[in-house]
Amino acid sequence: MGNLRKKRRSKIAKHKRRKQSRKNRHKTK
Repeated sequence: MGNLRKKRRSKIAKHKRRKQSRKNRHKTK
């Protein structure tokens, strides 16, 4: 179960990173 928990955290981090990328793109526009 410990491994599953770590994987879940990785997914969340990826999602958060994607959102920031979108914001950055708007700023450069």
